[in-house]
Formats: sequence, C-alpha cells, structure tokens
Amino acid sequence: MKAILLSRPGGPSALEYVDVPTPVPGNGEILVRADTIGVSMPEVLVRRGTYNWMPPLPTIPGIEMSGAVAAHGPNVAVPAIGQPVFVSARDLPVRAGCYAEYIAVPARAAYPLPNGCSLEAAACLSNYQVAYHLLHTAARGVAAESVLIYNAAGGVGSAAVQLGVLGGKSIIGVAGSDAKTRAVIELGAGQAINYRDEDLVRRVMHSTGGRGVDLILDPIGGKGFARNFTMLAPLGMVISYGRLDGPLEVDLVSAMRANASASPALRFFTIHSFDNRPDIRAATMKALLGHLAAGEIRPLIYERLPLAQAARAHEMLESGHMIGKILLKP
Repeated sequence: MKAILLSRPGGPSALEYVDVPTPVPGNGEILVRADTIGVSMPEVLVRRGTYNWMPPLPTIPGIEMSGAVAAHGPNVAVPAIGQPVFVSARDLPVRAGCYAEYIAVPARAAYPLPNGCSLEAAACLSNYQVAYHLLHTAARGVAAESVLIYNAAGGVGSAAVQLGVLGGKSIIGVAGSDAKTRAVIELGAGQAINYRDEDLVRRVMHSTGGRGVDLILDPIGGKGFARNFTMLAPLGMVISYGRLDGPLEVDLVSAMRANASASPALRFFTIHSFDNRPDIRAATMKALLGHLAAGEIRPLIYERLPLAQAARAHEMLESGHMIGKILLKP
C-alpha cells in the first residue's frame, strides 16, 4: 500500500510517499481502507519532532481517517465488513498511523458512522473532539454565555464556533483576514473581528458594553496572552490550549492580579487529559456523531489533496492562510 513515512524530524519534505506492506489485522483488530484523511497540527508537531507525545520513528503520521472496514482479524464480528467508520489515533497506543491507504486497529477504536454521514466530514472529527471538550469539559465551573474564540476560521476554532452556536452561546470569532471573518459569520458567530485591522480589546469591551466575555479559547499563546484577562467578564476563564505564537511570555500572576476585580481564572488544556479515559472519548464521539448525522455541524473544508501531497498539505497548514480543514485522499 501507499503511505507517508516520517523517518526523522524536519520540514515538510521529511514526509516521504512510499510503498509499505499492507497491515494484516491481528486478534481483535479490523483493517480499514481509507477514504479521507484529516490533516491537523499534531502531525505538524510530530514532523518537527516537538510533539510531547511523539511516536517512535520511523512512523506513519496521522491521527484521523474515515473509511470502510475491509477485513476482520480473529475474534472480530463487528463492525461489519463494508461498514463506514471513523478512526481516531487517540484510541490507539501510538498517536499515529492514519496517513496511509490502510490501517489495522482494534475494533473498539473504529466508530461506526450513522447512515447519511459524509466520510469527508467525518474525517474532520478530531478537531470537534477538542472543541467539544474546550466548551463542555475544560470550561466547567463557568456559566459561559459568551465565548471569544481565537483562530476561529481554523480547524478547531471553526468547530468551536459551530458547537458554541449549537449550544446557544454568543460567539465572537477572531481571525486574521476579511475572508476568514466572513467565513466565521457564515458559521453562525454573532461577531467576527479581524485582529489585523482592529484593536481587539477595545472592540470586545465596546461590543459587550464593558462587561467582557465569560470564556476565551486561546491556542495562540505568545507575547500577547496577557490581554485576555482584560477582556474577561467577572468570574470568567481563559483556556490556553496551544502555543501557535510561541510560549507564554508573560507573568501570569501579575497579569491576573492586574485584573483582580474580575476574579479571573486560567486553565491549560490538552485532549491528552483523556488518554486513559476511553469512556469519556466514546461518549464524546457519540455526541459528535449524533450532531453530524443530524446535519448540525458542517466542517469547513479548505482543500482536498492526494495523499502523495502530504508535504504540500503541511506547507498550507503552516502558512496560516487556510480557512477550515485540509484533507488527504488516498
């Protein structure tokens, strides 16, 4: 079969399109033939060699794919052969393996797709897993009626916008171009702010009547992180779940004390909090598949590329110009 192989960390050119043996499903496993493969930031971090949960190299990267069951290993009867499924490497011992025409996984790691679910849409569900927990788990303790979402036209950001709107929340999306802010509004956000053209803090405080927002979802980090605390409503929370702009270069205690009148809260979040909780992961997927089957979530798809162009997909993802999700097709 064809697959993408990463032998050593590096730039996009480190992703090699090669022939490797088609896996044979073992006891309790199924073989899944890929239809669509999602491209996400964890694979970029794996390629760079900076991911905190690095798979051993050489490896086939990739944390999500949709496809159909092609074969059973011993002691497996379901999902049935031909059943469309979603595979998440978060349910595998090694967080990798999906940049390939086939993957062998434990039967429990393949989520059967309800009738009518788009295989392409299903291949975007890893972003929705993160967004779901940002809104429903990481934010626990905060009665969030208003949510500020950075990178709102990206994979996780656009998923959070949709799930937030679905949950009846007032959404302010932040993005870096007019095309992106238009896309965010089309997803249902009440407001979208182009941070390159406007003073973000001034706009947020003006639009909320000086109150601020209850919840801020920040994958950016970097030097500007402290401004988040100036935009929080009383008893609000900032959730930091990434470092796209680098480490947090701020004295967090001082920044929070400077806005002590709002009693601000901060949580660092990673989806790896649930690595040892398959019950939580399964419940999350059940909820998301229900939304997908009902047409309540609509992943933004930016581009579809052949699997052989995985390097190009990584270049596009790192450019920051994309709106939504990049998909690979075997």
